[in-house]
Amino acid sequence: MTDPPGRGERTPASSRRGRPGRSTAPTSNPLRVFWRQLWAADQPPGRVTRPLASGPEQQAAIFLVLRRMRAPLITLIVIFTVSVVGLAFMPGVDPTTGQPQRLTPFDAFYVVSYTATTIGFGELPVPFTTAQRMWVTFVIYLSVVGWAYAIGTLLSLLQDRSFRAALARQRFGREVARLREPFLLVAGFGRAGELLGRSLDDLGQQFVVLDAEQERIDALDLSSFHQEIPGLAGDVADPQQLARAGLDSPYCVGVVALTDDDEVNLAVTMAATLLRPDIPVVARTTSRAVGRRIQSFGRASIINPFDRFGDHLRVALRAPATFQLITWLQAGPGAPLPARSSPPTSGRWIICGYGRFGREMTIDLTAEGLEVTVIEPRKNRGQDPGHPAPGPGSTEIVHGDGSEPDVLAEADLPNAVGFVAGTDNDTTNLWMLAAARSINPHLFLAGRQNRPANAPLYAAMDLDSLLVPAETVAHEVYAQLSTPLLWRFLQEVPGHDNAWSEALIDRLTTDCGRHLPALWPVRLTPDGAPALTEWLDSGTARLGQLLRDPDDRDARLPVVPLILVRGRSGAPRGARRAGERSGEVILAPGDDVVLQAGDELLFAGHAVERRELEGTLAVEATREYVVTGRQVPASWIWRRLSRTPPSPPGR
Repeated sequence: MTDPPGRGERTPASSRRGRPGRSTAPTSNPLRVFWRQLWAADQPPGRVTRPLASGPEQQAAIFLVLRRMRAPLITLIVIFTVSVVGLAFMPGVDPTTGQPQRLTPFDAFYVVSYTATTIGFGELPVPFTTAQRMWVTFVIYLSVVGWAYAIGTLLSLLQDRSFRAALARQRFGREVARLREPFLLVAGFGRAGELLGRSLDDLGQQFVVLDAEQERIDALDLSSFHQEIPGLAGDVADPQQLARAGLDSPYCVGVVALTDDDEVNLAVTMAATLLRPDIPVVARTTSRAVGRRIQSFGRASIINPFDRFGDHLRVALRAPATFQLITWLQAGPGAPLPARSSPPTSGRWIICGYGRFGREMTIDLTAEGLEVTVIEPRKNRGQDPGHPAPGPGSTEIVHGDGSEPDVLAEADLPNAVGFVAGTDNDTTNLWMLAAARSINPHLFLAGRQNRPANAPLYAAMDLDSLLVPAETVAHEVYAQLSTPLLWRFLQEVPGHDNAWSEALIDRLTTDCGRHLPALWPVRLTPDGAPALTEWLDSGTARLGQLLRDPDDRDARLPVVPLILVRGRSGAPRGARRAGERSGEVILAPGDDVVLQAGDELLFAGHAVERRELEGTLAVEATREYVVTGRQVPASWIWRRLSRTPPSPPGR
């Protein structure tokens, strides 16, 4: 992640070249960074066994030009041939001898060439006779007709939609083929895709866009991304289009399906999991039935914003501080600490709208033992067969329009504790929220925002909880793919109580402030922490020693370790996907935790502290001072000249 505004800096180039979640090399050693950047481009992170791109399609524009310009080119060739042959046979006179003379074929071709191209050098090589001038006059008008026909055909070809589409596909294919760094394939660039793209761009992560709407692809050129984003408009569900977007590239490290159509997302997931089983796939869906189909194609991750909102609300009911911590960490770098909301844990809730969102909310609230009254205007509304029915006796359904006062009165709104406006119409939701607040000012209000343009209206309502499906999906995809350790941390946090989350929030705000700092992973391997190898092997390396200040070891770096994962280094690559649980996990490890080789840690802190910690990981002299307090020369030569003895392991 990048650093928050005010204290931030761009993510180092070494981390931008790395796979999402991959530990970064210490940036304090310029030579290591140089070699890493030099060789990283020659080592693609993936291996493709099923190439899909077809050669003829890549040359479609050339074939289209040849096909459309065939008649004009033949016409021009015929005109030139007739003109040259005719001029060569026209009788002329040698001005020096007065004898009849004809132009050679080369002289005729030369004269026709500069005449037809409107250059006009004059009568060369000798003054023409009347017959030659008449023929040249005929050639001038004839060539004008031929060129007009050819140029008109070419202009119409440039305006042809299929030709421009072929050019766009070729240009897009070349841009993707030139990528020599890991990239993500984002299928669907709506609101969720755009939010995810901006977060990835801030992280320095390259990505490629494929969307069905040409307007969204055109908007990429006008956007303010730091890097050039290749984009193509086409059928997202077409495997050939996915291949053209880089699915069969060894540098493709993940696929994200974020279209608004569940069936399209299912098709993207199916193609990606079948053709590239070695990369993670994340798909968006609002249907449990489609979610089960997606899960049948391997280990694709599913994000259902309605289900996630309900899960988060359940977490908020049990542990408000835990919900606050999850929301903060998912909001992205620089996000301010959100307010801690406390939904009522007893009483009756009213949910307006019994679509997919309403059913998910009903299931989650009744699972927490709460009473729910549902207001739904349509009777026997189409049910998603994948949804289990809410608990009997705990849910009452009132049929009617939730915006009507008599319907709200029938639902007994004054005696309710929570109100959820969950229809797919923002105007209706806002009106119902305003009406509910006027009737019962003490209600816990939650709403569903459907259109991004209505965000200011919902902000003005100052709701206790707001679902923006696009933001929920974007934040979760970002957490899964940008820093898998963060996603692992977010999965483990709900298992702890509210007091634990309060303590961690206090620790974060004390050390890092009230804006989300940078989060970065560290892997204690010879490549990620070369200066710690012997120290880790001694079995005495403690986390608190590692986090001492390299300038003053008596002080501790204001860095917060969020998670330590142990035992994943030897796992096969395919098993190390976002969301996969493997290895021993320690959340918020303390300073007395003994570190081992291969441990993976996720730290939170600012850029200055990150550089100092990376110096400890990479420079032996810095590590020596931080661990033992000894001041030793940094270079091997000075250590030999000064006869500085090496420190025994474990000190």
